[in-house]
Amino acid sequence: MLTLIKNADVYSPDHIGLKDILITDKRIAAIEDHIDITAPGLHVIDANGKIAVPGFIDSHVHILGGGGEGSYRTRTPELQLTDATLGGVTTLVGVIGTDGTTRTMPALIAKARALEEEGITCYVHTGSYQVPVKTLTGKIEDDLILIDRVIGAGEIAISDHRSSQPTAQELAKIASAARIGGMLSGKAGIVNIHVGDSHDHLSLIEVVVETTDIPIKQFYPTHINRNPHLFEAGIHYAKKGGYVDFTTSSIPKFLEEGEVKCSVALKRMLEAGVDVSQITFTSDGQASLPDFNADGELIGLQLGKVMSLYEAVREAVTDEGIDLAAAIRVITKNPAQILKLSSKGEIAVGKDADIVLLQQSDFSIDSVFAMGQVMVGNNQAVIKGTFE
Repeated sequence: MLTLIKNADVYSPDHIGLKDILITDKRIAAIEDHIDITAPGLHVIDANGKIAVPGFIDSHVHILGGGGEGSYRTRTPELQLTDATLGGVTTLVGVIGTDGTTRTMPALIAKARALEEEGITCYVHTGSYQVPVKTLTGKIEDDLILIDRVIGAGEIAISDHRSSQPTAQELAKIASAARIGGMLSGKAGIVNIHVGDSHDHLSLIEVVVETTDIPIKQFYPTHINRNPHLFEAGIHYAKKGGYVDFTTSSIPKFLEEGEVKCSVALKRMLEAGVDVSQITFTSDGQASLPDFNADGELIGLQLGKVMSLYEAVREAVTDEGIDLAAAIRVITKNPAQILKLSSKGEIAVGKDADIVLLQQSDFSIDSVFAMGQVMVGNNQAVIKGTFE
């Protein structure tokens, strides 16, 4: 497969200007001011008037579906391929949430492999909300070392009435196992942490960091924008050197009740002096968005969407005035570096040919390439999932 993208305004995510991009098979072979070649089967795409950015990485998606907080009928459906690709997402990290009983590690890995067969890249974390962690092999480090798709542990729930209320010692042991497994396998071994509404905030992680040798960047806490007091705690946590992740799937009621809109959260974090490299967005796609009353009783439920990921980045640019190069980092280069996905997150020679073309006029998604294959063209799905 030989594809030449011509005249694209390239954000790598840094802005490098008008370039031609040559894709050979699944990789980026060359990026030059002008590439003039002829070859049998060469596919030439004129990207005049378009912006080229790296394919988006959504590192927190319930690819098997999630939920169930309102009993069996509220189990959310599995992710379909175009749920991701139409939103520009070319790399996913699958997680299990509240339900670690009927959503299992074998099923999670099988779904990840199915999505890869359909054309995009998919990894997973081992475990769910619960502690002790329910792994595939019986040990976190063994999952990381022996299972190629497993790159971390989680999502482990803290500060939430749905968590198993882990202690600092338990969380430290999880982080230690993930760290060792990551070191021995060349993976990130990150611990993905679900942070709930409790005023305990990130204190459990901070205790582990303060009382053990586990570094703060071994943890990857998400949902930091879910309420104003957690967001403020997140600023202090990030200033200590930690990563912070904002969830883009939301509903108007959550925003009315104080959830910090992702585009606003990004701007406020940057204004507070947090380095952009510490910040990411994830969609929490296919998760249930449960609404609980003061007694912890479920009173409403909606569905998270992967499509919300880029929409939040676009709003950061159009509504909050954040530079595109900075905004696009939170769903490209930053998660790639945090998760040690060395071939992802940048438009650069030798990297995977995951590229999104945006319309220069309104930053809307025009085309999506995953591993060199056209998945979306003219904002229409070219490749669909097996059952779509």
